[in-house]
Amino acid sequence: MSGHSKWSNIKHRKGAQDAKRAKVFTRLGKELTIAAKEAGGDPNFNPRLRLAIDKAKAANMPKDNLERAIKKGTGELEGVDYMEIRYEGYGPEGTAFIVEVITDNKNRSASEVRAAFSRNNGNLGTDGAVAWMFQRKGEIIVLAEGIDAEEFMMAALEVGADDVIEEDGEFTVLTEQSQCNLVAEELKKLGYKVEESEVSMIPDNKVSITDLETAKKVMDLYDVLDDLDDVNDVYSNFDISEELLEQI
Repeated sequence: MSGHSKWSNIKHRKGAQDAKRAKVFTRLGKELTIAAKEAGGDPNFNPRLRLAIDKAKAANMPKDNLERAIKKGTGELEGVDYMEIRYEGYGPEGTAFIVEVITDNKNRSASEVRAAFSRNNGNLGTDGAVAWMFQRKGEIIVLAEGIDAEEFMMAALEVGADDVIEEDGEFTVLTEQSQCNLVAEELKKLGYKVEESEVSMIPDNKVSITDLETAKKVMDLYDVLDDLDDVNDVYSNFDISEELLEQI
């Protein structure tokens, strides 16, 4: 699991960029609708919806938009019939990519994802090609500044965390996916500031990228995939240093 914090930083940086674009609300709306359709519109009994609501609020999504998206999922309002699809493939240097899509047109999404891989030094694989390299886990980010590491780790484990990683000025708390929201809420009660909590695909091992040219190719593929309208999340197992990221 070592080094995952750097990947979290990349995700957070991308999230900040996405927040400047109007399409972030479309992406959040799809997630809210799918979550509500899957297990109902009450976040108290739907952990996925609870996380989606938290992300929407963190992005300052208007309350009306949020509520409409949920009602579309529960059937209270007419909406698009979305489906979830996972694509798997390889990028430069054998890096593994998982692309999670929420779409109303499977053929369009497949064509766009395939083109993104082929045009950016990657290859789209078959189902299961790289998923075995990852675990779906809850991931909670807490800034480490001013916090005693040993004390925090003990506290996190006591409230249900599976593991805690400290790196680059933050703690990454890993949990079972069903426990993510519960553990995040317990950490808040203990006075810790939770920066972000979500269910993520965590790579078992990382592929270290050490030269600038390869790093650019890897990030180009990531960016193109992440910018596709139907794509909800992109996960990978690359590890690029902060120094290289700053040069890209």
